[in-house]
Amino acid sequence: MKRLLLAFAFALLISPSFAQEPAVLSVRKQAEVIDSWLEDRMQNLLPSLMTETGIDMWIVMSREYNEDPVIRTLLPATWHAARRRTILVMYQPSPSAKVEAFAVARYDVGKSFKKAWDPEAQPDQWKALMEIVQAKNPKKIGLNYAKDYGHADGLTHFDYEEFMKNLPQAHHSKVVSAQTLAVRWLETRIAAEMTTYKHIQELAHYIIAEGLSDRVITPGVTTTEDVVWFYREKIKEMKLDTWFHPTVDIQRPDPNSQEASRSFAVRPSEEVIMPGDLLHIDFGITYLRLNTDTQELAYVLKPGETEAPKYLQDALAVGNRLQDILTSNYVAGRTGNEILRASRQQMEAEGIRGSIYTHPLGFYGHAAGPTIGMWDNQGNTPGTGDFPLHANTGYAIELNAVVFVKEWNKDVRVMLEEGAFFDGEKVTYYNGRQKSILAIPRVSNYLGY
Repeated sequence: MKRLLLAFAFALLISPSFAQEPAVLSVRKQAEVIDSWLEDRMQNLLPSLMTETGIDMWIVMSREYNEDPVIRTLLPATWHAARRRTILVMYQPSPSAKVEAFAVARYDVGKSFKKAWDPEAQPDQWKALMEIVQAKNPKKIGLNYAKDYGHADGLTHFDYEEFMKNLPQAHHSKVVSAQTLAVRWLETRIAAEMTTYKHIQELAHYIIAEGLSDRVITPGVTTTEDVVWFYREKIKEMKLDTWFHPTVDIQRPDPNSQEASRSFAVRPSEEVIMPGDLLHIDFGITYLRLNTDTQELAYVLKPGETEAPKYLQDALAVGNRLQDILTSNYVAGRTGNEILRASRQQMEAEGIRGSIYTHPLGFYGHAAGPTIGMWDNQGNTPGTGDFPLHANTGYAIELNAVVFVKEWNKDVRVMLEEGAFFDGEKVTYYNGRQKSILAIPRVSNYLGY
């Protein structure tokens, strides 16, 4: 018995230490949270955004299974798609006033949008919509067509033509693009969402850490694609979703390994994971209609090692420094292009090689808001890069630093990405950021038995 207890104690000492799996709400509770947030946004956020953009009537419409990206964020949790043609009308009678919300549809749409069409009394849905327009007589009618953002360009050509054909001529000059209003709606986070975003990012970090561990990886046997599909299965198991297929890639001292120069347009090839490999994961989950986008690093220990070599940790520190440079240039009112330009000037002055390709994060993984560089364009990005930075918005702080590692006699590309929030004054990572490379296996508690 004594020998058995010693063996058990030894196993506890050398096994990976994982926090308890973060909680995930039941599907029913998730729906309740989503709907409560939607009501909060409609009541407390939308009025200020309509006043800010000067659009007093916003009309969002979609036909079933061809959903406008905005209408997806306006539907209740139990609606997985629009029904037939769903037309939502938001009208603000005066600046800062409460928004009146109507559904020109056969049903109420959630709590906010009350049915405003009786097909028995008026069979023509377009005429029913025009009755509301005529009655409210708005100054500006915002429609979701847009040059710069696909998120704000969800109105189909046919529905636009039908709308304009039925709209009385006196109102034609009032029709404008709702691009800015749509982007502001999508990018702005309410307090309740921000309170929970830390937990959502914690879920992503937990799943990443489990995949990059000896719970999943057996060096010499497990492949990068095995790890990728572990992540897909784990996400489903935890009642979560993902918005993109993960990638796992390897950098190693082998001169034939050229991962540091691989184009991001090409998925990494499948490889067997070996001791001495530097692993990189790109991973995202969707929970409560919000998304994460995270990239982290892990190192597979060689015999006698208990942590990643110092030269790789030092390379990670360069990536962390580049993160600091970027986030220090987040100033409300600056455009994405201006933030990129200032960050690259500082980066180059400090002798750091790298690229910045940071993007908004929220209802969509690659969300609406200011683009701050692209992996294939480190200059100005017309349109989305000209959009200004606003308070209460979220971002995937995504970039890489290229560091020459003399021990490998080659460049190592430190690819990092973490979710963060800009409150108008500073950037705060939702659940911290990686500042130490994960070891596979975790043996920091090993006492030398």
